[in-house]
Amino acid sequence: MKKSLSLFLMFILTIGLLSACGSDASNASSKPAEKQSSEKKVIRIGYQKNCPLNILKSQGTLEKKLKEEGISVKWVEFPAGPQLLEALNAGSIDFGRTGDTPPIFAQAAGIEFSYVASGYKKGKTSAVLVPQDSAIQKLQDLKGKKIAFTKGSSAHYLLLSTLKKAGLKYEDIQPVNLTPSDARAAFERKSVDAWIIWDPFLAVAEKEAKARVLTSGDGLANDRDFYLASKSYLKTNKQTIDDVLEEVQKVSDWAKEHPDEVAGYLSPLVGIDEDILKTAVKRRPYGVVKIDAEIEKEQQEIAEAFYSIKLLPKEIKVKEAIAD
Repeated sequence: MKKSLSLFLMFILTIGLLSACGSDASNASSKPAEKQSSEKKVIRIGYQKNCPLNILKSQGTLEKKLKEEGISVKWVEFPAGPQLLEALNAGSIDFGRTGDTPPIFAQAAGIEFSYVASGYKKGKTSAVLVPQDSAIQKLQDLKGKKIAFTKGSSAHYLLLSTLKKAGLKYEDIQPVNLTPSDARAAFERKSVDAWIIWDPFLAVAEKEAKARVLTSGDGLANDRDFYLASKSYLKTNKQTIDDVLEEVQKVSDWAKEHPDEVAGYLSPLVGIDEDILKTAVKRRPYGVVKIDAEIEKEQQEIAEAFYSIKLLPKEIKVKEAIAD
C-alpha cells in the first residue's frame, strides 16, 4: 500500500500540480485526518475553481437544504483532482468531484473511495490543436511530431485515442509532458507541433493563440466528471450524499439556463476573460448521471489504455470502486 501511495504522489509531482496547491488544499491533505461520522453532522466537500461544485457553493442552496437536517457544509478548495483524492484518502474530506483520470490512478495506488455519480459526455470541451498555418491537416500527419499534453490527464487519454484512430502508435510521436501554461507558451513559440488541451484553456487558445482544432475529443474521449465519496462516509451517510447530488443537479439545470452568469462568476476566479469563458461554459454539458455499464466500460478502457503504455502501475477493475 505504501509503495502504491508513493506512486500516486509521484504522479502528482510528475504532472506538476503540487506547486499550485493553495493553503486550504495543503492543510486538507497534510494535517491528521479528523474523525468523521454521522454524529459530527458536517460534510466536507472538495472542489476546484472551474467546477460545478463551485457554482453550487456560490448559490448557497446546499447549506439551506442540509441545515434542515442539522448538517453543516465545509468547502475545501483543491487545484486539481489528484490532491483532492489524496485528501479523500486521508479522511480530510468526504465528497468531491474530479475528471475521469485521477480516480483511475488513485484506485491503482490503493486509495479507498467510491464513485457515486458521473457527469455527461463532454468530449467537445477538449481538442487536439495545431497552429493556423500548420502543415498538419489530418490525424495521420501527427506522425513524428512533438505533441504537448499533461501526463496522466484526460488530454493524455485523448492523445492515445487520437493515435489509435489515426492508426499510429505511441512510439510514432514525440510526447512532450507540460502543464497547460507551459504548453501554451511552447505552442505559441512553435517549439511543439500540436497541443492537446481542455476548456477553459481550449477556449483561450482558440481566441488568443489563434489555434486550429485538428479534432475535438467528441467520439474519442468523453472526459466525464465523476463525483466521489469516501467509503466510510458513504456507508453511514448515504442520504446526505444523495441530497448533495440532488442539489448538484438543480444547480446544473440553472447553469444550463444562465451560462453568462456562470461565466461572470467564474471569470475572476480562474483569471480568464469573461467573453472567452462564455464559450467554454456554453459548450459544457452540466448535469448528474447515474453510473451505468456503459460509463463503467469507458473508465475501464481509460485504465487499460494507461496500463498499456506502462503509466498505470497495475491493472485495475473500475467496477470494484463503483458504489452500489
